[in-house]
Amino acid sequence: MSSHSRLRTYLTVSVLSVLTLCAGSVLAQDVGRMDQIARESTARDDFSGSILVARGDQVLLDRGYGLANREWNIPNDGDTKFRLGSITKQFTAVAVVLLHERGLVDLDAPLKTYLPDTPASWDGVTVRHLLTHTSGIANFTAFPDYEAQKTRPATLEALIARFRDRPLEFQPGEGWAYSNSGYILLTALIERVSGQDYAAFVAANLFQPLGMADSGYDSHAAILPRRASGYVRTAGGFAHADYVDMTIPGGAGGLYSTTRDLLKWEQGLFGGRLLRPASLTALTTPQRNGYAMGLAVTPNATGALIQHSGGIEGFNTAMAHDTGSDMTVIVLANLNGPGPDRLGADLMTLARGGTVTLPAERQVVAVPAEALGAYEGVYDLAPTFSITVSVVDGKLMAQATGQQALELLAEAEDAFFLRVVDARIVFTRDAAGAVSGLVLHQGGREMPAPRR
Repeated sequence: MSSHSRLRTYLTVSVLSVLTLCAGSVLAQDVGRMDQIARESTARDDFSGSILVARGDQVLLDRGYGLANREWNIPNDGDTKFRLGSITKQFTAVAVVLLHERGLVDLDAPLKTYLPDTPASWDGVTVRHLLTHTSGIANFTAFPDYEAQKTRPATLEALIARFRDRPLEFQPGEGWAYSNSGYILLTALIERVSGQDYAAFVAANLFQPLGMADSGYDSHAAILPRRASGYVRTAGGFAHADYVDMTIPGGAGGLYSTTRDLLKWEQGLFGGRLLRPASLTALTTPQRNGYAMGLAVTPNATGALIQHSGGIEGFNTAMAHDTGSDMTVIVLANLNGPGPDRLGADLMTLARGGTVTLPAERQVVAVPAEALGAYEGVYDLAPTFSITVSVVDGKLMAQATGQQALELLAEAEDAFFLRVVDARIVFTRDAAGAVSGLVLHQGGREMPAPRR
């Protein structure tokens, strides 16, 4: 699973920044700014992929950046096919909801209704729990042996066997934990109820009705025209990503698509061409942690930002739709890293009338050396992850757990940025004016950390 510190397979949710919508249209210079930001990210080797930004049916930006294949020097474009990682989950969720509309699946029925051979500990797990990551079933891609197992072909039954005997992390419905295991079980449910394999069902019921001819379930063996190769960055430059057998991700992360096909998906899904209005509402109503069914949902003043991101070996992706402005941002990359999350957040900011400042454009302001001491302390981002801020030789330094210390440069009162990493830290104060915490802004996310 991916995070700002480490990539994992198939997914994580990284919520795009929630911003105030500015009235008016997207100006030509805003589109130019979008292109500039993407080009600069590409020049820094932070991004390689394709981007599409649209308002409704109007495409504002549709362009490829970097190379789909570095050995043949083939560029990316809007027809390049990328593995989607966990963006796949929304397709799986819609497939289940379609089966519900057809009277074949009760979302609140126990999973055992459709997959009888499940352990007794799962008796309280419903279909809805799986869709919303509230089942408590352990996430198999986080197991210590996953890296050794991911290259080996597996049937759905064999995949489920990897986690079926693990204890629940919490009682169903009483907590939230991202679980690829849940979406493997939903893959099995779709196949059992529909009588089709997963790839055939989504092709016939989702892709074909929307004219998504460049989308499907990926296979390493298949000859797939215009498929991008997946890469990682190493100390020595670019390298091919690790192999993952495509029988492993299933409905948790196994689909491929293009930016242009995904625009058809967003238009079809939110345009009511796939689901009834009540079903679409259910799909996009958050349950816990801002997560609905295969989608993260953040309400705002004019509607909601509905999005998901994904990560799988060699690929990272981000896709978001703002219901109030009818804006869609799609960023697909064939290079592992946080680039798509960050670009997606920046592009949505611009699309909705906001502004974006690039790291190189930030201006350093002077802060008296004696004032820097007020920021010293330890700030906890998580139980086992913190940022220690200290003054060293007159410079304010920040050191995250297990990482090197980096200089914080002031850009405004209580606001600092880093040159080496594209991140900002804004310190917060209590009613008495004392520094009480900080907010880390990185990769399109805002992460608060109280002072210890």
